[in-house]
Amino acid sequence: MFVDRENTMGGRLMQLLSKRKRLTNLKQPINKKVKKGAVYYLKKDFILYLFLLPPIIYYLVFHYGPMYGVVIAFKDYNIFKGVFASAWVGFDVFREVFKMPEFYRALRNTISLNMLGLVIGFPAPIILAIVINELPHQKFKKFAQLIVYLPHFLSFVIIGGMALQIFSPTTGLINDLIVSRGGTAIPFLIEKYHWVATYIGISLWHGTGWGTIIYLAAITGVNGELYEAAEIDGAGRIRKIWHITLPGIKSTVVILLILHMGKMMSISFDAPYILGNSFVSDFSDVISTFVYRVGLGSSRFNIATAVGLFQSLIGIILLVTTNFIAEKLGEDGIW
Repeated sequence: MFVDRENTMGGRLMQLLSKRKRLTNLKQPINKKVKKGAVYYLKKDFILYLFLLPPIIYYLVFHYGPMYGVVIAFKDYNIFKGVFASAWVGFDVFREVFKMPEFYRALRNTISLNMLGLVIGFPAPIILAIVINELPHQKFKKFAQLIVYLPHFLSFVIIGGMALQIFSPTTGLINDLIVSRGGTAIPFLIEKYHWVATYIGISLWHGTGWGTIIYLAAITGVNGELYEAAEIDGAGRIRKIWHITLPGIKSTVVILLILHMGKMMSISFDAPYILGNSFVSDFSDVISTFVYRVGLGSSRFNIATAVGLFQSLIGIILLVTTNFIAEKLGEDGIW
């Protein structure tokens, strides 16, 4: 007996399912990725890009714009002829700089003071941040942070004036107290090695607080459950610092060390210039004061540019080398 398949219950059910599937496929949207151009995102985040505009303009005008002046280092620069009209001399300016004994003295002093700053000054904010973090009272901790990083916001002109009032060999506060008690005045600022110790001490007082804030921020990112687990296991304060705090901020330490190495050839002008004098010029004359005295003071702008270009080149080499070594040791670099 022949039975029409379409008239059976099963056949009709299959037809309904097939029809429903076709309708469902028609209703489903076609997922195609629409490429959105730069104009779309510019309109979407217009306010954010607007806030980004001032720093971009600043760097273009004051950092990238003056870069054309680097060619002065390769020219017999004449201020009346201009940069491009001055005669091209190649590397003669660099040869002249490298023949100057004063340049090597400034180079030696720059590296020496920066090395002392690295050995003494780099661990100081780490230690201070750990000490402040371990303080039990929150109010006193905030007060300590304020006192520590406040000197960073003072101009070194003010700090230099304070240093002269405190460490002057004849009228300084400390030497007045020493002499009044029958002692001998300490030549803080007129004897070479005393000057270096005074310079490093003042630099630490001025700059340690800012680094401390950075490391305190890194310490707050360490998982607090690790400290609780270590305390349950019976670990003391020193062990928690050594096994939890220091490993937790290691990446921050490495990045700041890389950046510090990149500045090894540069040193601020104001501190050596304000604290330095003719008695300690063998130690206080650094590259920045050399450029000011020989390059700008004598209107030898090509010499000043050549020394600055030399500093930048060595700084880039040190930065890239330190970053490469850090990555080889398994640490995160700055790029």
